[in-house]
Amino acid sequence: MASRLLRGAGALAAQALRACGPSGVAAVRSMASGGGVPTDDEQATGLEREVMLAARKGLDPYNILPPKGASGTKEDPNLVPSVTNKRIVGCICEEDNTSVVWFWLHEGEAQRCPRCGAHYKLVPHRLAH
Repeated sequence: MASRLLRGAGALAAQALRACGPSGVAAVRSMASGGGVPTDDEQATGLEREVMLAARKGLDPYNILPPKGASGTKEDPNLVPSVTNKRIVGCICEEDNTSVVWFWLHEGEAQRCPRCGAHYKLVPHRLAH
């Protein structure tokens, strides 16, 4: 078993040495063009590619990332994106709470959680496609 691992590591080292140019500096090339495993950037297509490109620009077109927390006050409410004029929201009022308080959030003024009083505001969101 160990001899197979060493033999495999030796083959990889030899391949890396062959990839060096005449000056001894490693030539930069993609593994996919050399017959290896393609990177995520080379292989991604469709929606996955769109999400990867948007993430590089710091965007979140499909609300994949968790929302940025706000203080939850009336002046600085938690912003909840929605494609409709209402959305159901779950509030975990305390860190160690084991239950979630669910309530409907409607477009317009900021609304409070019925249990803890944190403020939430619905903001319009357009889908990326």
